[in-house]
Amino acid sequence: MEKKKAILESILFTMGGSVEISQLAEVIEEDKKTTKELLNQLKEEYEQGERGITLMELENSYQMCTKPEMYEYLVKIAKTPKKFVLTDTVLETLSIVAYKQPVTRLEIEKIRGVSCDHAVNKLIEYDLIMEVGRLDAPGRPLLFGTTEQFLRSFGVKSLEELPELNPDRMAEFKEQAEQEVQLKLDI
Repeated sequence: MEKKKAILESILFTMGGSVEISQLAEVIEEDKKTTKELLNQLKEEYEQGERGITLMELENSYQMCTKPEMYEYLVKIAKTPKKFVLTDTVLETLSIVAYKQPVTRLEIEKIRGVSCDHAVNKLIEYDLIMEVGRLDAPGRPLLFGTTEQFLRSFGVKSLEELPELNPDRMAEFKEQAEQEVQLKLDI
């Protein structure tokens, strides 16, 4: 039974959210009553020791969570600002998404003239852009747009507050992108 408790613990830890007792019972090949008993034993073990986690029962499911007395320590970590660096490539890609959204990877690559996979992945990781749907076209490519975090990070309330693009500046950006492509081809 210790192995089954370990399985339950690993599932609840990995899932993060609540998991129905019926699903847990199915995985450990036990009935719901036995599974609930194992979960309650696990909860007791967490409560008896100096542990930072506990199990919470929610209707017909369980969820692993932090003990309330640990919240003050979590706040110290959560309030630490995340530091991320926007390289020129990532910043260019973000600008394209901000001004052209919703936009596909292919459209970004056409504008930049080079692959944008790394930049798009970084922007998603930094929560500055997100998938906003799919284009109604062959292959149904993903569409990307900016997030609320983008607005907060750049101190604007809406996309309408973004500065207007100067057509001369756009031509300069296009020329720089073309030079970047040429440099990569020469290497």
